Amino acid sequence: MAIARNSVVQHLLFWGLSFYILLNIFGGSSSFQKIDFIYTTIFMATLMIPVELNLFVFIPRFLNQKKYLIYSFLFLTSLFLFSFFNQFLFDSFIDQILPDYYFISYYSYLDILKFFLIFLVVTSLLHLSKEWFELNESRQNMILLEKEKIDAELKALSNQVNPHFLFNSLNVLYSLAIKNEKETPEAIIRLSDILRYVIYESNRETVDLISEVKLIDNFIELQQFRISPDADIQFEQKIEDEKFQIAPMMLLPLVENSYKHGIKGEVGKTYINMKLMQKGNEVAFLIENNKGQSSEPDESQSGGVGLNNIRSRLELIYPKNHTFEVEDGESLFSVKLKIKTEV
Repeated sequence: MAIARNSVVQHLLFWGLSFYILLNIFGGSSSFQKIDFIYTTIFMATLMIPVELNLFVFIPRFLNQKKYLIYSFLFLTSLFLFSFFNQFLFDSFIDQILPDYYFISYYSYLDILKFFLIFLVVTSLLHLSKEWFELNESRQNMILLEKEKIDAELKALSNQVNPHFLFNSLNVLYSLAIKNEKETPEAIIRLSDILRYVIYESNRETVDLISEVKLIDNFIELQQFRISPDADIQFEQKIEDEKFQIAPMMLLPLVENSYKHGIKGEVGKTYINMKLMQKGNEVAFLIENNKGQSSEPDESQSGGVGLNNIRSRLELIYPKNHTFEVEDGESLFSVKLKIKTEV
């Protein structure tokens, strides 16, 4: 296969086939004579010069550079010039080089012109077709490499999201366990449902939006075991199509971020308001929370995933099909996410 794609081999095959065709044209139906081979060789030599000039000089330097007038001029000049040279060679010059043979030009100048034009046009089309296929193959390879790169980046980001989320959830269980709370078994059940989703669903390209909602519900129920009863948690949902597809684990990090920076353990009078709206091929998620004083180190210093991870995933999965707005005030933190999917 590699040999067939080699340019030298392709040229040899083309000129070999051309020689055979011309030999049959010039030799007629009778058995080939030595003079037929010599005539065909000389004729094809005069034909190869303009063809090779066109392929390796005129096309790459002028046609591919969109210098169409210059290319047309050179193309026509070489066509007429070498057609004339071919006729002159056989009529007036070849007998001086090979005096033992009697050569004449079998064809008129117009016939020779047609020969040269056919070869120049055919070889040009073959060359341009080859360039198009090579360019298309290169583009396909670039697209494949880009996709592999994006998949690798998404996998790396997902691998960051899941442990980050799981570690925070395990902290809830740890807090309940050391206090020997009776809610510990129920919290374990909630976490097991979340783990099942993370293991089996988060590696898929898309999931049903309703499954993401259930994941958030489980997370909220799990967090209820550690927050103050006074905390006001609201999750409003308006979903038109429960089979609406979205990238997994896209919304939960936003919810987790609000709990981390808004709900501070025993701090009371805190709130998180969430609104999820889906209509047609668009989904919007709005979430806001008040900000309390936190003893936890800043996320950027602790190496957490944070909002930059979400931005990166959105850019990779929904380029130019999303908006992501963050408002970080003194006492209020809000995020507005809108995603538009392909129809």
